[in-house]
Amino acid sequence: MRPPPAIANYPDADFPVSEHAGAMADDPLDSARKGNSRIPAATSNRAEIDDFLAQVKNLAPTTAAGRRGRLVFALDATMSRQLLWDTACRLQADMFREAATVGGLDVQLVYYRGLHECRASRWVSEAERLGALMERIDCRGGHTQIGRVLAHARAESQAAKVQALVFVGDAMEEKLDDLCEAAGALGLLGVPALMFQEGDDPIAERAYREIARLTRGAYCRFDPGAAHELGELLRAAAAYAAGGMRALADLSARRDAGARKLLAQMR
Repeated sequence: MRPPPAIANYPDADFPVSEHAGAMADDPLDSARKGNSRIPAATSNRAEIDDFLAQVKNLAPTTAAGRRGRLVFALDATMSRQLLWDTACRLQADMFREAATVGGLDVQLVYYRGLHECRASRWVSEAERLGALMERIDCRGGHTQIGRVLAHARAESQAAKVQALVFVGDAMEEKLDDLCEAAGALGLLGVPALMFQEGDDPIAERAYREIARLTRGAYCRFDPGAAHELGELLRAAAAYAAGGMRALADLSARRDAGARKLLAQMR
């Protein structure tokens, strides 16, 4: 398999542009570097969300005592995803709040749009900073680039351990065998991919499930526009990345009856 083009990280830019961005070169978020870059249904799906949380329960602890977790937060930013992107902008602060109770979390935002554009932010440790970055991005037409996201997460974890990759999307337009190879390489580093699918596209579901399986991660589907469901998943992912299963267990003691009910269904 030919490796996907790398996503470059830059010390002087929030989001580096990929080498194929072309017309995006005048975007204030853009800059370039190559060569030795560091990184290459209509009803609620409550049962599937509970099943995801149960899968997370069986994942190994993620961070050493006293260390912050690191989470790659990847989203599809093609044109059909604008509503979800706006929702994620509002929900991402909950990830930081959850992680702060168990040691903290550093998050790197990754997104793709267009035919070749795929970017990664700096690592950030504040919800306000991540929110500001997300608000500057608009969704545009294009194809999925999940392979590049997986390769990026692998390279990031080779540089410094990443506790989890969270991916949120609704489609898959790549070769499944290539994605499986990339997922297997990520899995060898012990980075679980937590694959969150909006809607019920069967092609995307098959791919997301395989990626989750090969990385020993988890898959969950949520209803289109269901902000509450996505919020629960993101909080659970953040708790896991920051503190492993103990943090997820503590979630029930610090939240309302709804959160306690979710945890009870995991046992």
